[in-house]
Amino acid sequence: MAAAAALCSLISGCVEEAGTAQSPSDPGPIHLALFGDGYPNAGDPCRRAGESAYTNQFLDDAADLVACPPGTDPGLFAYTTGGRQVAKVDGWYLFSIPRR
Repeated sequence: MAAAAALCSLISGCVEEAGTAQSPSDPGPIHLALFGDGYPNAGDPCRRAGESAYTNQFLDDAADLVACPPGTDPGLFAYTTGGRQVAKVDGWYLFSIPRR
């Protein structure tokens, strides 16, 4: 049992160190008006972007506007979510993701 706990701890440490994306608690650029606890799932590094003078140009009633931090693979994120990249600002990627 102790060996399993040590292995789990070791693996968890490796995963945290290997990732370059920031955590969902990162406030990000203020003009992205980030909210939520991760996108598409809680704890994920991407977050919904709210309404601001900057994001208004990308908002759509039929889609979620999502911001992903530096270190995110934009091609993979777009592919897995069905979204499209609409901008990159301050190292953050903005995606419009259709609601299904």
